[in-house]
Amino acid sequence: MRILLTGSNGLLGQKLVELLRQQQGVEIIATSRGTNKLADHYPDLRFVPLDVTDRSQVQQVISTEKPTHLIHTAAMTNVDECELNRESCWLQNVTAVEHLVEACEQQQVHLTHVSTDFIFSGEKGPLTEEEVPAPINFYGESKLAAEQAVQASKGSWAIVRTVLVYGIVHDYGRTNIVLWVRDSLRAGKEIKVVDDQFRTPTLAEDLAQGCWLVAQHNATGIYNISSSELLTPYQMALQVADYFELDKSLIIKADGSTFTQPAKRPPRTGFIITKAQRELGFKPHTFQEGIALLARQTGEA
Repeated sequence: MRILLTGSNGLLGQKLVELLRQQQGVEIIATSRGTNKLADHYPDLRFVPLDVTDRSQVQQVISTEKPTHLIHTAAMTNVDECELNRESCWLQNVTAVEHLVEACEQQQVHLTHVSTDFIFSGEKGPLTEEEVPAPINFYGESKLAAEQAVQASKGSWAIVRTVLVYGIVHDYGRTNIVLWVRDSLRAGKEIKVVDDQFRTPTLAEDLAQGCWLVAQHNATGIYNISSSELLTPYQMALQVADYFELDKSLIIKADGSTFTQPAKRPPRTGFIITKAQRELGFKPHTFQEGIALLARQTGEA
């Protein structure tokens, strides 16, 4: 198998590089905008610069590299940024996908596209793969349009939908709910955390595993990949405080209306993952296990 990854510098991209390097008979072509952030960690990693919004670059890289599979992780994922910069959001989340779909179709490449729970309204959850999308923000609209572009493909494709991904990434300024809660409480800071939004939080390693299982099985169709625990961010924060033995009284329960954000958030999503468990053998970590893994990765366990 020759697997081309888009967005290899991002959180999911980095976890996929780590995972795929351990698989026998798998060649990886890592691609991203800009320089390779994993060069120091994996000096032998094949890296090709690629701007997925540039159609000619997409055509050229895919026809030259001749992958058997492509896992598309690159996207504009800052929900508020998408709301405010709609043109940029559409270019990165929809136009780029149209370019990839076209090239994968022409070269007969199996395409795995990563999508989100934010294509749903959040009126109920957890959700199966059959639920009808109804986004309530522009990020969700862009990701739904991208799914529709993938589904219109005459080639071989799969869509992996996920929820609230957390994990640790090399050379990136980005944090996640576990480290944010831990570091804030250690510093003695009070934090407000919402208790009226429900999610099934996804460890980045689990999402990478789900994407790999889809490619390995040449699976087609839509798969929900997340944990199976429905939690609010407030409940997650309490678990983090318990794990690191920190002061829970600093965690203040809030609702979504406390925060002024440009984009609306769906109140209740989360996924039912029985299809991925049954068809792919997908086994996610619990949130508690995810916290423990991040603790080990930061040298605390």
